[in-house]
Amino acid sequence: MKILETLRVIGSILIVTSYFVVLHVNTTAGVITHLVADACTMPYFIKKKTWDMVIMLMFLSAIGIKKLI
Repeated sequence: MKILETLRVIGSILIVTSYFVVLHVNTTAGVITHLVADACTMPYFIKKKTWDMVIMLMFLSAIGIKKLI
């Protein structure tokens, strides 16, 4: 369980970082960072059965993937 909590914290930090990167550095790098953040936080929310967060993260990931394509 400690690993999932650590991944959630890392993912949360990456989400804030990705927002900064999208606005000030490079959109592609920011989107990739956000997708990594989503991948880090998703297992925690699945384990905790917070399906609203899982659906939101899947939706945001789909938008990010579309932006990369």
